[in-house]
Amino acid sequence: MKIKVIGIPVQDQEKALKFYTEKLGFLKKSDVPLDENTRWLTVVSKDDQDGAEILLEPSPSHFGPTKTYQSSLFEAGIPYTQLDSDNVQRDYERLLSLGVEFSVEPKTLGTEKFAVFNDTCGNHIQIVEML
Repeated sequence: MKIKVIGIPVQDQEKALKFYTEKLGFLKKSDVPLDENTRWLTVVSKDDQDGAEILLEPSPSHFGPTKTYQSSLFEAGIPYTQLDSDNVQRDYERLLSLGVEFSVEPKTLGTEKFAVFNDTCGNHIQIVEML
């Protein structure tokens, strides 16, 4: 087995698509309408277009437990997931220059360097560099 798709709940798919492509630099991979309000919408790394996809999954407003889980993580400052970086400081500075808001500036802890940003769609995302 291998990982093909991992979902990140987003409050607005179109806003998420803009953020993940224009700010983070991912490429849109799939965009398939599921009904009048939702899509199967995935992005991939431009450096690994056949690699794992991120599903920008609509956070269902009608399912309370999901909304509670996502908002509780966000309010606690806990990242929903993490992305790999080969240079956290460089990525931090690039994203900061694009207006991305960070809740944790680059820090080194043991054998990793990390930072945490707000994806504007209800999640904190951590970027990690293994040292």
